[in-house]
Amino acid sequence: MIPEPLLDRMEVINISGYITDDKMHIARDHLLKTTCMECGIKPEQVVVSDAALRSLIENYCREPGVRNLQKHIEKIYRRIALKLVREGASAETPEVSVKKFMIDESNLADYVGKPELYADKIYEQTPVGVVMGLSTKSAGGSTLYIETTSVEEGEGKGGLHITGQLGDVMKESAEIAHTVAGRIMLEKEPKNLFFANSKLHLHVPEGATPKDGPSAGCTMITSFLSLAMKKPVRKDLTMTGEVTLTGRILPIGGVKEKTIAARRSQVKMMIFPEGNRRDFDELAYNLKEGLDVHFVDEYEQIFELAFGYNMGSPPLNFRRSLTSFMWDLLSGCFL
Repeated sequence: MIPEPLLDRMEVINISGYITDDKMHIARDHLLKTTCMECGIKPEQVVVSDAALRSLIENYCREPGVRNLQKHIEKIYRRIALKLVREGASAETPEVSVKKFMIDESNLADYVGKPELYADKIYEQTPVGVVMGLSTKSAGGSTLYIETTSVEEGEGKGGLHITGQLGDVMKESAEIAHTVAGRIMLEKEPKNLFFANSKLHLHVPEGATPKDGPSAGCTMITSFLSLAMKKPVRKDLTMTGEVTLTGRILPIGGVKEKTIAARRSQVKMMIFPEGNRRDFDELAYNLKEGLDVHFVDEYEQIFELAFGYNMGSPPLNFRRSLTSFMWDLLSGCFL
């Protein structure tokens, strides 16, 4: 631990972790060659396909560094060396025909075991009350689903139950989101007392993993509103951002890691706080390519993007009533 007075006189340089393309180059240019030589195997004896290397990185080694990737590559070459020794075809016996090994995505598990990590995307189309958010872990970024359902309804029974091993900050975010969602619903449909009369259960999957931080605030609001309106959010949408009681969206951390997680889950539309625009602009082009990214500073903007119609538009029931009234009025004029 660096003493605070000393740290104050130092320049702190934050270095983000490697992305998949970086790891691919490091593996090709250094790890594969070094490991092959250390195991006494000729380079032409082993061919590791790009698909196998990418699968190894994304399904086994998502951490920011390459130490775990190096261990898995060493495991592959050790197994090959063992096979060569057993078959009497090691590199030290040139008179024997050289046996070649092809490592591709189909046989990768034979060398390193079953995948340790799986795709973050649980739903192809998120159902009502479920919204995809983004988080950062020690292994990098990942998607984070917020699930909400109604467990009891009745006059004055409004409340919130939270599960998913959430920390204090994240629990407070859930309570703020519940309050803001209730206010928005009353502004939009004054006669809709869903939040006042419904006891809700909010859950964040992977209950064995501790979670904390304020960045899921806007995702929680969207989950509550989706349930209240019985309307799913737009497909392939993810969002992140801290929210205040007044609906302002505040900046978050881990923009690069969260963008990588979104790409891995094949998400097309992302919502970031306006305060993170500069962080996103500084990312490499290949990370941003193909993504439809929106920057917001008010929750009203998220509402429009998530549900497809303007926050300020009249309630649906009111619009239907107005249409019926105008039709009856016009019909009466011609009777």
